[in-house]
Amino acid sequence: MTRSRHWAQMGENTFVAGIWLLFFVHRLLGRAVFRALLWPIVLVYWLSNANLRAHSLGYLRRLQPTAGWREGLAHVRLFAETMLDKLLAIAGRYPMARVRSRGTELMEAQSKTGQGAVLVTAHTGCLELCQALAEQAPDLKVNVLVHTKHAESFNRILAKLNPHRGVELIEVSDLDMGLVLKLAERVAAGEFLAIAGDRVPVRGSKTVRIPFLGGEAEFPVGPYLIAGLLGCPLFLMLSLHEGDGYALEFERLADKVMLPRRAREAALAEHAGRFADALAARLRRSPYDWFNFYAFWDRPDVSHHV
Repeated sequence: MTRSRHWAQMGENTFVAGIWLLFFVHRLLGRAVFRALLWPIVLVYWLSNANLRAHSLGYLRRLQPTAGWREGLAHVRLFAETMLDKLLAIAGRYPMARVRSRGTELMEAQSKTGQGAVLVTAHTGCLELCQALAEQAPDLKVNVLVHTKHAESFNRILAKLNPHRGVELIEVSDLDMGLVLKLAERVAAGEFLAIAGDRVPVRGSKTVRIPFLGGEAEFPVGPYLIAGLLGCPLFLMLSLHEGDGYALEFERLADKVMLPRRAREAALAEHAGRFADALAARLRRSPYDWFNFYAFWDRPDVSHHV
């Protein structure tokens, strides 16, 4: 049996260079020309990537049983267009009048306590808009925890696009004591830690298997382990397309993450389940907004649990 590759080995951002090119096309000629040039890129990418087609439709058919090539192309096209919006958001060029926020008062209230929190998020919509939100609220500092060794390079790109950004990337492939202390300092200073709850860790461990969209899938427990270690609240942060723009949604998932030693795995599964249920509810509203183009429900390379 052929082993399915880990998401970190797959080319989700294979055509980011093309999006960079179209970013400059957008700056010079506007969004209508950008969209016209986007379709050939999307079509070639769709036709040349059998795995992407299979994984996209495998997911979409859990929400739309009759989904076919039209829906698959729409899924990839939305991802490609969102890549432009990510760059615009980072550069401070996205029109914030098109962004609706829900639950930001929860974040502001938490910030006023002097303690930060963990924000569990997903690969939906344009989360880079949280940077624009941070810029509107100077006291709101967001650190994005990523499973990549290239965080420093990404930070340099962010700085080039927007020197006054309110977001920093932190690499977290290994959760050692030094990193925990660093994160604890930031939360104690009132900063927020955003980490994806829909990506299996690079090393394929620290996961729980829970129900999700009619099946069972492996979900990482990193966000809940970190919140438990730091003794801080847990929030949901998601972005979805809405109307001619986006909605940023925040929801308080737990006042404090408790991980009893004798029921640790059950507690982690409960927190991951709350996140999965909240994500599923949003995806039923906006199915094309989840950009996970790999075998999410079938992970033969994942075998270790907490």
